[in-house]
Amino acid sequence: MVFTMKIRKAVIPAAGFGTRFLPQTKAMPKEMLPIVDKPVIQYVVEEAVASGIEDIIIVTGWHKRTIEDHFDYPFELISRLKEAGKEEEIEEVKRVAEMANFIYIRQKGPLGNATPVLAAKHVVGDEPFAVMWGDEFIYSQPPRLKQMMDVFEKYGKAVISGIKIEKKEDLSRYGMAELKPVSGNVSQIMRIVEKPNPNEAPSNIATHGAYILPPSIFPILENLKPGKSGELWLVDAIDELIEREPVYTVEIKNGRYFDTGNKLEYLKTVVELGLEHPEINGDFRNFLKGLKL
Repeated sequence: MVFTMKIRKAVIPAAGFGTRFLPQTKAMPKEMLPIVDKPVIQYVVEEAVASGIEDIIIVTGWHKRTIEDHFDYPFELISRLKEAGKEEEIEEVKRVAEMANFIYIRQKGPLGNATPVLAAKHVVGDEPFAVMWGDEFIYSQPPRLKQMMDVFEKYGKAVISGIKIEKKEDLSRYGMAELKPVSGNVSQIMRIVEKPNPNEAPSNIATHGAYILPPSIFPILENLKPGKSGELWLVDAIDELIEREPVYTVEIKNGRYFDTGNKLEYLKTVVELGLEHPEINGDFRNFLKGLKL
């Protein structure tokens, strides 16, 4: 058994422009797009908190103020809800604000998804931490991040969530890992091939979506050279980390992956979770059945 520091902090990069959803994202962050009655990023935060995370570090840009407002404590709104006798709504908005300690950082520097991780260095400090994207999440029991934490506690090294890609044609959408089996659903990552030709993918396990990283990733990020499109990419830093020390993946058990980063997958997520929503599931299901498709 390897004794390691507890994972207390999660970094959520949320500074992108969301160009795939323009013009909607001209004034609204893509992370705030609603899944019935909750924004996407709330699902991400709830997964982190359910896994034991205490500090949520959200890396934003000048156009992302509504994310901060969403997780703020809304005194005026609560006052109005009290006047209207809406106790259930009061408890929900208070719960959202009190889920964790929220810390906000404005991203500075070049584009690419490695930059927001590096921006959180002074808050993370010299301890391992999680990284989760603000526009995708996984429903699983136990939570995805908790499954990853259990692997980290055992091996004491970086861990990336693994998702089995069922359709061969989808392999070219993700970073696919070459794996060395370790134990059960845990493997060591030998390399990651970004968006490979489906016939050349080293496995059907995509390694992305959530990461547990050691503080030793920061010197790598600080010296990272621009990659594709002249931007700084986290996968390039992880490739370098793999050369220095073991990096593991855990294939998530009982997981349902929701990617809201493009229009089609976002709409699929809304429909699927709408069918499970306790207030509307019956009427919504009947509506869908009645459509003349």
